Amino acid sequence: MIVYDKGYDVVVVGGGHAGCEAALAAARMGCRTLLLSINLDAVALMSCNPAIGGLAKGHLVKEIDALGGEMAKNIDATGIQFRILNTKKGPAVRASRAQADKQQYRLRMKRVLEHQEGLDLKQAEATGLVVEEGQVLGVDTKAGVRYLGKTVVLTTGTFMRGLIHIGLTHYPGGRAGDLPSIGLSDSLKGCGFNVGRLKTGTPARLDGRTIDFSRLELQYGDEQPIPFSFSTDRITQPQVPCHIAYTNERSHDIIRSGLDRSPLYSGIIEGVGPRYCPSIEDKVVRFPEKERHQTFIEPEGADTVEVYPSGLSTSLPIDVQWAFYRSIHGLERVEIMRPAYAIEYDYVDPIQLHASLETKMVGNLYHAGQINGTSGYEEAAAQGLIAGINAALRVQGREPLILGRNDAYIGVMIDDLVTLGSKEPYRMFTSRAEYRLLLREDNADLRLREKGHAVGLVREEEYRDFLEKKNMIDGELQRLRQEKLVPSEADHDFLEEFGLTGMQNAMTYEQLLRRPDIDSLGLARIDARILEVPAAVREQVEIQIKYQGYIDRQLEQVERARRLESAKIPLDLEYVGLPGLSAEVQEKLQKFRPDTLGQASRIPGVTPAAITILSIALKARNGR
Repeated sequence: MIVYDKGYDVVVVGGGHAGCEAALAAARMGCRTLLLSINLDAVALMSCNPAIGGLAKGHLVKEIDALGGEMAKNIDATGIQFRILNTKKGPAVRASRAQADKQQYRLRMKRVLEHQEGLDLKQAEATGLVVEEGQVLGVDTKAGVRYLGKTVVLTTGTFMRGLIHIGLTHYPGGRAGDLPSIGLSDSLKGCGFNVGRLKTGTPARLDGRTIDFSRLELQYGDEQPIPFSFSTDRITQPQVPCHIAYTNERSHDIIRSGLDRSPLYSGIIEGVGPRYCPSIEDKVVRFPEKERHQTFIEPEGADTVEVYPSGLSTSLPIDVQWAFYRSIHGLERVEIMRPAYAIEYDYVDPIQLHASLETKMVGNLYHAGQINGTSGYEEAAAQGLIAGINAALRVQGREPLILGRNDAYIGVMIDDLVTLGSKEPYRMFTSRAEYRLLLREDNADLRLREKGHAVGLVREEEYRDFLEKKNMIDGELQRLRQEKLVPSEADHDFLEEFGLTGMQNAMTYEQLLRRPDIDSLGLARIDARILEVPAAVREQVEIQIKYQGYIDRQLEQVERARRLESAKIPLDLEYVGLPGLSAEVQEKLQKFRPDTLGQASRIPGVTPAAITILSIALKARNGR
């Protein structure tokens, strides 16, 4: 094995969405960083849907941006349709989503990586870890070159022992058109890691020239596209529509006729698939009462005829795919450009990670993305960002950045993974966050900008803009608490419209805005100054005022939970034989080895009584 003549602070293995964020974060924090990818032309490639964001996923993208990551800027520059989802619901569950120009997204991210100071990109397949005395020292590659690094971040996606399935045909692949990664799984097993098997899938890519779009429903994006990044002023590129189509009973009959040749139903696929993103054959089998299933026909870019039929992933044989897709109204003559397929791949159970995403088995080794059992670009990118930050902080001798469940959706996701493990592909949902009124998309910068600046990722110019926005919010809140509507001076029409006629005492503008029937535009009829502040500031002011009672209640819950989260558990604590704990609880704690009492309290089967016993044991150990 030839040792490369340049050492690195951080070596990132994998060039997907997790790897890109990890490498950029480490390099921007001043570390000598190397990104290894099996195919440098596939960096940041969207292997499945050509879109970023969505319910809960949009929250992750906003948080990535607030911390100084790149994903939001990249979609803002390459998105071709932007939409805000759940606009009729409360601010906690509103979500941003954007269709991407798939190739432009990839090319722009590659350009950013190539021009990042302190970052080297090399095409190589990592086949093993270099580990001595429980610490990682670098990686070995298939070409016989060893790259040494003080820290290593594994972001392997679906590539570890990847196996593609189309009907009863299967062949090795990290995704269609790319080779799998062979050897790294065995290296991880050799280090003592518990390696499992998962499965995911993707729809066919269809030739848009062979679809009769006049027979499909049009779906336009928002008239005024709202950017993902807090640093993007506006979206400038042309926007395009999507289309909606539906399966029918004939489609479902065709699918049922091919189940005997489906790798899912013939036992060929061993891995567990994503429960919340099932294949079309899964939908038909599990919901036989449904007469149709919806699909969004999404363009893959402005300069290609390929389209993506969202929600129609399958691993059925190619002849069944032809018949099934052509059974959909408007798609009777459709041509498949790339067949749908399922893919199995290896992952490492994330209970073997600390909340920093450093592994418990091997020091200075970090895991991010689908290697941790997650699904989705956004989940991967968020983990990659945290892993890259913490690898860099380790090199710099600084404490890791740990986001709590009350700090960010990123914190919720990582805590779920390292506390509960993952037996199926993990997907982020708003329902997973118990403090979701605090963790809104709109306030991600207020929650996380300071942290991103503290670790060295948020640029000074962006930080100054953030401070200015924060000061404007505080100033406007203070003004609205002081200025008042005096009955004798009030506009009669305004009073009558909002049921305020006969009011005896003056009301502050804050009190008025707290009413459900008055928003900032309504208040502007008597307070023109509120329109002088930027829309983002006005939005924050209105939300904070209207939801203040609920927000205060959640903050009280956070404070109660904080005590458990701050109680650290020593790594060498022996749970077996600990007086007062049942054998079942001892076994669970020994297996999961939580870092804090808070993590221990969220392990299924660990009772509040057990947490009390554990707390007493920790105090006795610490001499208190």
